[in-house]
Amino acid sequence: MNKTGTGQRSLTMIASVYPSLSKAEQKVADAVLGDAETTVYSSVTDLAEKAGVGETTVIRFCRKLGYRGFQEFKLAVAQDLVSPSQHVHGRIEDSDDVRTMAEKITAHNTQTLQDTHSLLQEVELEKASEALIRCRRVMFFGVGSSGITAADAKYRFMRLGFDAHCASDAHVIAMSASLATPEDVVVGITTSGSTKDLVDAVEIAKQNGAYVICITHHARSPVTQYADAILLGAAKETPLQGGAFSSKLAQIHVLDILSTVVAMRNRESAFRALNTTAKSVLDKLY
Repeated sequence: MNKTGTGQRSLTMIASVYPSLSKAEQKVADAVLGDAETTVYSSVTDLAEKAGVGETTVIRFCRKLGYRGFQEFKLAVAQDLVSPSQHVHGRIEDSDDVRTMAEKITAHNTQTLQDTHSLLQEVELEKASEALIRCRRVMFFGVGSSGITAADAKYRFMRLGFDAHCASDAHVIAMSASLATPEDVVVGITTSGSTKDLVDAVEIAKQNGAYVICITHHARSPVTQYADAILLGAAKETPLQGGAFSSKLAQIHVLDILSTVVAMRNRESAFRALNTTAKSVLDKLY
């Protein structure tokens, strides 16, 4: 979980921050993603000329990704290329049989989980878990497909003994945020990081002193400016793929890691709650 990391850390981060880059910086991103292997052997001038931008734009691009300069960025890319990503996943063809489609989707989802793991930063997980352990109440907000994830999160944390709530309706999210206090944790779940109803509510909760955790796929997006802890997922989707299962897998994976860390650090009360809630539904099952 360090800065350079392994397993597509730098290339995945480019996709994560791409929407927040300037037009010139996006040209650099396109040049790198179009031919990452050549980038490893390029000078800053080579890459600048290939992208059609100035050298200072390349340096700004590298720093936006969290690197000190072009050389550190190149090293990270070189490490990533040791185990290159499988790009077969999105290319389902009309001629594919069921087995082939299943293999491609499995490869895609497996890569999504691996990329999500590479993006998660230990310091952010530590901050988020500590805030949750201290909080009086946790509220999960999500709109659309992310609202379903928020409901999953509420269920999981309720089983761990938390006073957990969730909301997916824009009005309920806004009202809940207005009632947030410094003793509460608000978790905003948004693939794009730009859902206005969610961002506006998170801003209100932040103004009320609540601790804000955001789970998003874009490292630099409107919601992150209000976050005390940022947990990144790695799934990519176009507007036509909104609510893609791979995006939900990434969100659930992040929540699974977070809830497990919290449970293990609050072991006694968490296990007691798990036992109590399990017993409460015994007569509901045959």
